[in-house]
Amino acid sequence: MEQISVINTILVPKGMEETAEKVRNEYIDYFRQQAGFVSSTFYKSINRQNDDSVNYVNTVVWSSKAHFDAVVNLGFKNAEGKNKDGKRVLGKGFPEPIKVNPDQYIVVDQTFI
Repeated sequence: MEQISVINTILVPKGMEETAEKVRNEYIDYFRQQAGFVSSTFYKSINRQNDDSVNYVNTVVWSSKAHFDAVVNLGFKNAEGKNKDGKRVLGKGFPEPIKVNPDQYIVVDQTFI
């Protein structure tokens, strides 16, 4: 089976960075308990946007798309983004006006020294 990476871009208004980081950590604590979770990396831009907001990027690697689907399952099918455990997934757990854009990716190429 091929690993899948879920990559979310998160636009966080000034003053909400701590909230965004807390919500992300809650997601990862939940994901760590799920079968197929491999890893997560969280990035914060060193540059601010014109409105002083900050961009974050969160990556979560799953051992397969089937494992990912088992965790987010119903989240794709309802407006609240809730899965079978009642956990809000797909970035729906972040409070407004934080904006999350999730997508799923596979590795096409990877280069190392």
